[in-house]
Amino acid sequence: MKIKYSITRLASPFSQASLPDDSGNSSCPVRLLHNSTIKPMKQISSLAALLLLISVLSPAQIPEDKLKAIDSLFLEWDRPNHPGGTVGIVVKGVPLFTKAYGLASMEYLVPNTYSTHFNIASVSKQFTAMGIVKLHLEGKLSIDDDIREYLPGLPDFGHKITFRHMLHHTSGLRSLHTLLALAGWRDDDMKNNADLLRFMTMQKELNFEPGSEYMYCNTGYILSAIIIEKITGKTFADWTSKELFKPLGLFDTYVEDRYNRIASNYATSYNGSYNRGFVREIEYWAYTGSGNIHSTTADLLKWMRYYYDPPEGWEEAFSLMLTLDPFNDGEPNDYAFGVRIDDYKDEERISHSGSIGGYRSFACTFPEHETEIVVLTNFSSSDVTGKINNISDILLDKDKEETPALEYIAGDIDPASIEIFFGTYEIEDLDTRMFDIFLVPDDTVYCQYTGGRKTMLDIASDSILFNNDQGIKISLVEGKPEKIKITANGRTLNGVKTIKYIPANKDLHEITGSYWSPELETQYRFYLRDGKLYGYQTRHGEFEVESLKKDVYISNSDFINKIDIIRKGKKVTGMRVTNSRVRNLWLEKR
Repeated sequence: MKIKYSITRLASPFSQASLPDDSGNSSCPVRLLHNSTIKPMKQISSLAALLLLISVLSPAQIPEDKLKAIDSLFLEWDRPNHPGGTVGIVVKGVPLFTKAYGLASMEYLVPNTYSTHFNIASVSKQFTAMGIVKLHLEGKLSIDDDIREYLPGLPDFGHKITFRHMLHHTSGLRSLHTLLALAGWRDDDMKNNADLLRFMTMQKELNFEPGSEYMYCNTGYILSAIIIEKITGKTFADWTSKELFKPLGLFDTYVEDRYNRIASNYATSYNGSYNRGFVREIEYWAYTGSGNIHSTTADLLKWMRYYYDPPEGWEEAFSLMLTLDPFNDGEPNDYAFGVRIDDYKDEERISHSGSIGGYRSFACTFPEHETEIVVLTNFSSSDVTGKINNISDILLDKDKEETPALEYIAGDIDPASIEIFFGTYEIEDLDTRMFDIFLVPDDTVYCQYTGGRKTMLDIASDSILFNNDQGIKISLVEGKPEKIKITANGRTLNGVKTIKYIPANKDLHEITGSYWSPELETQYRFYLRDGKLYGYQTRHGEFEVESLKKDVYISNSDFINKIDIIRKGKKVTGMRVTNSRVRNLWLEKR
């Protein structure tokens, strides 16, 4: 049965939902999307069944030139001894492009096939969301419940956190990877759900008030999986297999809750690129709920179609999955229940991407066009999002939008004439870094984000600096010396000139010492060497710390971006540390 899909936008994030009613080439046999185990809506006559079969097996609806254009996007994946992936396209229920590229195993030269399994990373989140939705519709929980009803060991943060908040990424909870990184965990440390729950019970604060803003957070989905297990009495892997995957005909999809399991027909994960070479990205991902579902392109194509053409009995569930809740201030959030709903070049799209280790994934549907596209890969430099967009452009006859190449010409201009540019800038919406423009003795102009690499600039005029190769343009705003506009990679940032703060040695000495995190049970040490401030954590080692402004510092580490020094009077009592998904974690000076 096909229904008109609907997206429900609720007036309040706290209100109850109000819902309206295998082969490796492009000529593989066509399979019906709905598996025969799913009950049909009604019996159909033999003649009608024959006509339906004829229509499904009709010639491809994508012109040959488009098929060739799509295939050409993946030629680089078919280089010798190169990892690759699988690509699937379904239009109006008919698989029209199903192809595999490259190697599933570089060690043993085993090629990917259309039936190869991949770790789909965060594309997994929509299945966890569906688990919560199913239990909600069965009356076993409410998506508006306070999660502490099910996890009483979690602290009372002073605000109610609901399943809606967690599934919409508006909970304010600190996220798994960045939180454990601050605790000293490295990227290749094995992490499981019990590890996260143990640390979450020690947290005292949130990143922000629930419902007030969006911040991508794996924690909410892992806690959802833990709650599903508590309510059902089954492991998340067993319950999803019985209650979701098999009933929906997704027989090649499963939750991988044992990261060291020997899995058959499964692609190996690689990091690197053709030019730099590849290395194994060893799997250490033992958590479930936010990722670690293994699946195939064919299963994900079937699943994505269900958002507008669900099987009998699942209509309300898939409709609820598309619910969008506004933020507390009424502004819209385009993240629904495990999927993002946005417009791609004026076409409504339901989608999600994923990234873990060397795996990259993207699954999407354009409901108005009844078109699904899925790309799965096993190497990190695959640019799956770009390829999905290119495929979408070809299928939907959209002009390819590329970041326009800069075509400025360097003039014969004395660098002294652009002295107005030189200095340090604070960047709006980027409070963890500064931006410097400076001249070196050989009259070469450079720019540099604090902690980043230097980039050489050419001079187009006394108001424009540029680097064509890097796609960078820096211009004065209305000719004012204190304001610049930085354009790079299609993004524009505004900068305001500031005086770079140089702390006195006395200030630096006051910061030195040991700091303890009661929420992470870990210690940091800060000390001076050759006039510079350094931090140290026993598992991460030493990292350099640089002044941003008075009592505000930044580091060149991956796990701490910003440090705010806290004083009582003149005495330093502690610091608040921030990274991409953890804000203002307290470290107490000892």
